[in-house]
Amino acid sequence: MTSDYPPQPGQYGYPGGYPPPAGGAQPGGLGRRFFARAIDGIIVGIVGSIIVYLIGAMSNYWITGLFTGLLTFVYFIAFEVTQGWTPAKKLLGLSVHGPAGAAKPDLKQSAIRNSWTLLPIIPFVGGLLGVIAIIIIAVTINSSPTKQGKHDELAGGTQVIYS
Repeated sequence: MTSDYPPQPGQYGYPGGYPPPAGGAQPGGLGRRFFARAIDGIIVGIVGSIIVYLIGAMSNYWITGLFTGLLTFVYFIAFEVTQGWTPAKKLLGLSVHGPAGAAKPDLKQSAIRNSWTLLPIIPFVGGLLGVIAIIIIAVTINSSPTKQGKHDELAGGTQVIYS
């Protein structure tokens, strides 16, 4: 039996997959997304190091780790929610869209999508958990026809677009 109505997004996005990007845009591939993440990581690292140095906490591993983890989380959310991109994504022609082709993710979607960046804050095992999350995200992006990772799926179907 067929329906005259297109599938509607549910609580976790579109059933059985995601709609293709609108306007002829292409999904952002793993390589370009990796380089954007690396560049953004360098930006956050430089800014975080300067701030931690200025407040005199360079020798306190716990403060620098906590601060850098939170700064990374806030950086990605602030840019995605207000601009739909981070500086590195913009540089590489990428943008983050909300579910169902929305121009950008909302605060909740971006927070869910970037929550894995907080894992390194967890003492002793956080770094390992962060690496595991990166691997899962990379594998799911690479195996998805729409190049959406597990973090995009959990955020309701956000998508990184190359235009």
